Amino acid sequence: MGWSKGTPQADYLSALRLFRYITVRSAGAAVTALVLSWWLGPKIIRWLKHLKFGQEYSDKAEEAGGLAARVLSKKGTPTMGGVLIVTVLVFSTMLWAQWNALVELTLLSVIVLAGLGFYDDYAKISRQSGGGTPPSVKLWSQAAVSVFIGVYLWMTPSTTKLVSQIMVPFFKYPVLAHAAWLGILIVVLAIVGTSNAVNLTDGLDGLAIGCSLIVAFVFLVFTYLAGNVKTATYLAIPHVEGAGELTVFCAALLGAGLGFLWFNCHPAQVFMGDTGSLALGGAFGVVAVLIHQPFVLVIAGGVFVLEALSVILQKGWFKFTRLRTGTGQRIFLMAPLHHHFEKKGWYESQVVMRFYILCVLCAVVALATLKLR
Repeated sequence: MGWSKGTPQADYLSALRLFRYITVRSAGAAVTALVLSWWLGPKIIRWLKHLKFGQEYSDKAEEAGGLAARVLSKKGTPTMGGVLIVTVLVFSTMLWAQWNALVELTLLSVIVLAGLGFYDDYAKISRQSGGGTPPSVKLWSQAAVSVFIGVYLWMTPSTTKLVSQIMVPFFKYPVLAHAAWLGILIVVLAIVGTSNAVNLTDGLDGLAIGCSLIVAFVFLVFTYLAGNVKTATYLAIPHVEGAGELTVFCAALLGAGLGFLWFNCHPAQVFMGDTGSLALGGAFGVVAVLIHQPFVLVIAGGVFVLEALSVILQKGWFKFTRLRTGTGQRIFLMAPLHHHFEKKGWYESQVVMRFYILCVLCAVVALATLKLR
């Protein structure tokens, strides 16, 4: 506003300086995303119903039977609701954030993974089965995005330390330096792992999006602190130039997530599908990498980690025991973990709320790593 200094318009235009502050723009992004979600939600749900993009097949939990606590079937509910989340998230971020390479990489990953998820959802709907895109295709696509991001960060002088230096929670200094090969591997594991973990968690009304909101709040705090050289120095965490703009992205994600939860809470009017879950998980992985805190994601997203581990352990133990004894055995009544508790007789709303509580505890521990160093 330098041109207006000393003019009659100066007093009126001085208020615009507020928009220089990340906190103001973050609040604007969150409110914009929330209001847009409320406005677009019913329209997108009607559109999905009109296109018959609904889950007309029983989900795996219902097919397996034994869910006495599940009163309502998921059959017939529109899916691909992730279109709402991604559309609102990208628009709000573009509107309120000051563009830099970090924001561009994050939005790129969200859009690409949302496209992959959309294709997978469409494949399931068109076949009306639990099939969809072959797992190998999904993994290779996710890995390609992750490797691109990892190599780009390593090759760019201003961000090479994000890959070549390995940071872990509770330590002030890198535990390993000049380890780009390991750094790129961590980038791939963070993005691919979290993307699939959120996808596996998306099995009950409001579960995945609610836990995503809690994790998004953790990274809203971390991105703001990492982008401010004074707070980063005081807390002995890595300072990343431009990371503050990711706070705007996280705020937009909070707004978009809250707006989607309005329609996704039990009984759900719409599911996010792979369109939303792959994009959200990938976004968390990218943001964690860009602020040099990939291992904090393991703590903050503890619920996602448990869900993924339950599937890995279940499949691994079943195959191992089948080879050893000829009969496959299970560790859990059903995987992912939320279905195990449904099988034990917990109501869907009980599972969701108790997982929320567990996710909040994980978030508190993740935030505690800021001081315990």
